Amino acid sequence: MKNNSEKSETNSTPLSGAVKLYNFDEIIDRKNTNAVKVDRCKALFGTENVIPMWVADMDFRTPDFILEAIKKRIEHPILGYSMTPQNFYPLLVNWILDHHKWEVKREWVSFLPGIVPGLSFAVQSLTNIEDEIIVQPPVYYPFFHVIENNKRKLVYNQLLESEGIFKFNFEDFENKITSKTKLFILCNPHNPGGRVWTKDELSKLADICQKHQITVVSDEIHADMVLPGKTPHTPFASVSEWAKENTVTFMAPSKVFNMPGLISSSYIIPNDNLRKKFADFLEASEMNTGNIFSYEATIACYEQGENWRLQMLEYVQGNIEFLRDYLKTNIPQIIPMIPEASFLVWLNCKSLGMETEELHKFFSLEAGIGLNKGTVFGPGGEYHLRLNVACPRTVLEKALKQLKSAVSGKLMLAVSSKR
Repeated sequence: MKNNSEKSETNSTPLSGAVKLYNFDEIIDRKNTNAVKVDRCKALFGTENVIPMWVADMDFRTPDFILEAIKKRIEHPILGYSMTPQNFYPLLVNWILDHHKWEVKREWVSFLPGIVPGLSFAVQSLTNIEDEIIVQPPVYYPFFHVIENNKRKLVYNQLLESEGIFKFNFEDFENKITSKTKLFILCNPHNPGGRVWTKDELSKLADICQKHQITVVSDEIHADMVLPGKTPHTPFASVSEWAKENTVTFMAPSKVFNMPGLISSSYIIPNDNLRKKFADFLEASEMNTGNIFSYEATIACYEQGENWRLQMLEYVQGNIEFLRDYLKTNIPQIIPMIPEASFLVWLNCKSLGMETEELHKFFSLEAGIGLNKGTVFGPGGEYHLRLNVACPRTVLEKALKQLKSAVSGKLMLAVSSKR
């Protein structure tokens, strides 16, 4: 892969007719910007001296077209109450059709102030207290919070790990269903494993849900982050007519275009009755509109973002390959689950011989790397950590060298103690 240090800077102006090249090797200091990823390290890891590779945002410069769209809006001296721009939803609908081959009607779509809040809204509007909701750990941990904090019963259908990837346990999924099971929250593509579920896999899940009349909420925030050469993303709602009529889908440009602080997401609900339940709850909560900057940034993404998106994914793919090769050669005790989507890598560290708490401390205090503890993702997270590779290659290389040194030191100490 071409070294991106040879590429033009993000803010450079391309020659007429040329494809603009972006620089993902740029190192940007995020300290003292209230960045969760950086400024919470002391509290989480016991030290500020870690390379933060945990929170799922990128250390790449937010694309220039987003920043320029915001700057242009700021040129107007009044930041008053604003309406949704007319082209906001048509652009989203066209993007979904172009990228995911799903024909969405305009009336199915509306604004959502963040996907995690959306999960909570779905739990509150579509279920009752003490209803059962199925999730598939290890999975994005806010799934658990929105269920338990709203006094619903959390039910685990743990994923199987086979041939280096996660797979559904269909038999266990159906066995976990009772008369109280009302909702299933799906992570599609999966976080932290990076699986892009196939249409066949999703269809089998849909058949089980149809048999037991379970509504599905599909978190598809990583849909636009399928890596080069991998199986295309399939929206769950597109696999059958029943799935279309019984699924609440959440999508967002915030992850793929590195603008999570702007909190711009959307929900897609084809079924009129289901959509009304959800929309009425948002309206009653006064949570059904966005803000000036989220609208302008999203429009910029869908109008101008494809070139940046493809270059970013190519760079991330290069980082994943670098990580895979480095670990295989230098730290074979750590086995990465190679993602098909996103910039998150699930690390199996069981061969290091440490329990999860000790493992987490070892990475932060000995190796100087701040990662997500595997157990926060639920059952199946033991002996694992989640690593974010959306950073300049030099930063990833530095982190891995520190890890190699720490592991080597630990192994030498273990050998000497046995003498």
